[in-house]
Amino acid sequence: MLIKTKRVSDVSSSEITSESIYQQRREFLKKSGQFAFAGLGLALTGCSDASEKAAVSATSDYQDIPQLPASEWLKEKVATYKRSDFVTAEKLTPYANVTQYNNFYEFGYEKTDPADYAKDFVTDPWSVVIEGEVEKPGIYHLEDLLRPEAMEERIYRLRCVEAWSMVIPWVGFSLAAMLKRLQPTSKAKFVEFTTLYDPKQMPGQKSPFSAIQYPYVEGLRIDEAMNPLSFMAVGVYGKTLPPQNGAPIRLVVPWKYGFKSIKSIVKIRFIETMPNTTWALSAPGEYGFYANVNPNVSHPRWSQASERRLPATLLSPNRRDTLMFNGYADEVAHLYKGMDLQRFY
Repeated sequence: MLIKTKRVSDVSSSEITSESIYQQRREFLKKSGQFAFAGLGLALTGCSDASEKAAVSATSDYQDIPQLPASEWLKEKVATYKRSDFVTAEKLTPYANVTQYNNFYEFGYEKTDPADYAKDFVTDPWSVVIEGEVEKPGIYHLEDLLRPEAMEERIYRLRCVEAWSMVIPWVGFSLAAMLKRLQPTSKAKFVEFTTLYDPKQMPGQKSPFSAIQYPYVEGLRIDEAMNPLSFMAVGVYGKTLPPQNGAPIRLVVPWKYGFKSIKSIVKIRFIETMPNTTWALSAPGEYGFYANVNPNVSHPRWSQASERRLPATLLSPNRRDTLMFNGYADEVAHLYKGMDLQRFY
C-alpha cells in the first residue's frame, strides 16, 4: 500500500475554504491528504477512517447551489456521488466564477457569452457515438453510458492556457473505467473526442469570424486517457453541469491546459494515429497536441510561469507560480519520460 507523503506542491490546511457549506468537508480534507494511489487499477488509499470514506454524498454541502434544468434520471445519478481521494485542499473557486467565466466559443468569445447564450441548450435526449478500434462500438444513450459508473467528487485545479486558474469540485467517473468497459483493441493508440455541432443552438458555430473550425475536436494518447486522473464530468458543486460548463458530459484532464478538457461530447473514437485537434490545427505554433501545463514553456504571446487564481481583481490579482503539470507531476510525469517538452508542447 502506498502512503503519500507531503510534497512541495501540496497546499497548507490554512488554505481550505471557510464557507459554511464546506464545514463538513474540512476535516475530511485534512485527513485524506491530496492524492494517494499506486498506478492503474489499484484502489486509492488515504488517511481518513472508513466511515468517512464510505459516506454517501453530502449534497447538503451545496444547498446554496442551484439545480439547473436537467433530466430527472441524471439529477438522481449525480446526487449519488461519493467523495473520492482525488482532492486538493485549496480553496474552491466560487460557483459564480466557475459558471460565469468560461471559454466555450460555440456560444461566443466573451467570457460571459456561454452563460448568456447557452440557457436554452437542449441536453436531453443525448447520445454518444463510440466508434473505431473498439470492441463495443455503437450509439449509446447517455443514460446507458452512465448507468454502470459510480459517481464520485474530485476536486481538481483547472489551469487555462490564458494564465488564469480555478479549483473546481467536479462530479463524474473515471475515464479509464469507461474505456475498459468499451474494450479498445490493441490498435487503439489515441482517443478522439468531438463536441456537438449544432449552429441553431450554438451561435458561435455559425459566426463568419470564428478563429476555429467546428465541430470541436480534442484527443489524448491512450495511456493518458487511461491515467487515473482522467475524468468524465457530468456535474459540478454536487449538481448537474450547467450548459456553459459542458453539459451534459465533458472531459476533465487536470494536468493539461483547459482547452484539452472538451465539452458537450457526442463522439468518442479510438484510432491508430494522432488526431487533428482543433486548436493544434488553427494555431499550431501556439497550441500543441499535448498542451501539458509547463511553466518553463511560454506561450508565444505571454509567459506561463505564473497564473491568476480566480476570483481576482486589478487591485488583488491573486497571482501564484504555475506548477509543472499543474501540480500533478507525481502522477503523470512518467507518461512523458524521454520526450522533449519544448517540442511536444
